[in-house]
Amino acid sequence: MHLLKKILIILSVFLVFCMAPKKSCSQEINLKKYFKFATFYGAVNGGTSISDIETFSVSQGLTTTTVKTPYDYNIAFGVRKIARFGYENRANTFYDGTEDSWSDGANVGKISGLEFLFELDKKRQEGIEYLDQHHFVRQVDDWYILKFEYLQDGFADIEYFETSQRYRKKINNRLSYNIGASQRLSEPYGYDPLEEWYLANGGIHYTYLALQEGYNINVYEGTYYNPDGDLVANSVEVWEEVIIPNVLRDYTEKKRNELDRKIQQSLVLGFDYYYYSKKLWLHSWANIMPWHYDDGGEFMYHNYVDGQWTDYSGGIIFGLKLNRSLGTFIEGKYNKYWNREWYDFKCGINYIIF
Repeated sequence: MHLLKKILIILSVFLVFCMAPKKSCSQEINLKKYFKFATFYGAVNGGTSISDIETFSVSQGLTTTTVKTPYDYNIAFGVRKIARFGYENRANTFYDGTEDSWSDGANVGKISGLEFLFELDKKRQEGIEYLDQHHFVRQVDDWYILKFEYLQDGFADIEYFETSQRYRKKINNRLSYNIGASQRLSEPYGYDPLEEWYLANGGIHYTYLALQEGYNINVYEGTYYNPDGDLVANSVEVWEEVIIPNVLRDYTEKKRNELDRKIQQSLVLGFDYYYYSKKLWLHSWANIMPWHYDDGGEFMYHNYVDGQWTDYSGGIIFGLKLNRSLGTFIEGKYNKYWNREWYDFKCGINYIIF
């Protein structure tokens, strides 16, 4: 499936470049033209994490243990070519990988034409390591929108590859609507590997599952061993509270990784609105997927929700300067795919004393 993903990405990029104006697929692609005004960046950011925590135990006399959390870091690499909207202030001299341009989630950019973003972030936060990736290529014209996107959000535990082809209807220079098709490649969200192990009372056959996974139990001595033969617990309490959660986690991850990625084709509708002046600006966009094709596969999401469901995403960026001193703002974005949510928001008031 990794090969299929790469093929889909290459084909999508090729189609987007071919749709660029005044070019045909038979002509040589002028990379210098497409990368003009683009910025390549790489950066390392770090800082202190949560402070050390002391834990105490009296099971074998008083003992003290200090739990240390390693420092936080963010290693970022990327290239972006996205025109800034009027409300976006490029205050920093350099890109450092910590920028969060929520307008990147809009369907259309400040200008028509080709724009792209490729960014990879390797992070550690409060001792937890995860990988974030966000890549997209977007071609916008007066009457169509083509886009391919790959998103991996380690913190929200969501990952998918998406392409979309939409017809765009411009109402005026501020408002446009779009309708089209979307194809998403992802793991089979909704699938529960533990479902076959559930008991009638809501519990789970965790001991049988652990035995299947290679763990061993000496019922006479009350000791528990992992598949490598190492002693991992010498009491029921440790077995149930420490070892079994790890067994369930590892089993769930293994079973999900064994499944092929699923392609979900959906109807998509959206809009974009943008108005800007020095005293007032409003940028909003939204997408809704109310219908999804069911190919009858065993792991289609339809099977877990008894039919159709609705996926949606959107964002708003609003700013108002009430007078020379006082201003207020609201910014936020929200996504819900396959009943998985990830979002950000902020709002506030600024008062400048002259």
